[in-house]
Amino acid sequence: MYLHLGGDVAVSQKSIIGIFNLETASLSKITREFLKSAQKRGEVENIGYEIPASFVVTSDSRGNRVYTTQISSQTLLNRTRFMESQG
Repeated sequence: MYLHLGGDVAVSQKSIIGIFNLETASLSKITREFLKSAQKRGEVENIGYEIPASFVVTSDSRGNRVYTTQISSQTLLNRTRFMESQG
């Protein structure tokens, strides 16, 4: 199953490490350092042009990715739960 993150981006649910609320997660210094480091490595993909509400961390055979999206973490979580109940 795939999770739609916005725009033309969907990721395999199996590759998802975590879904995070950007506002609350970025209060942590460790999270800010993680995001800055991922940005430097070219692992961050911004989806859309609006202010992001959440970020999704993935890992698969192609490597690690961090997707920032304007879709809330709660909405993304609800989508994954819905798909699991259908599967």
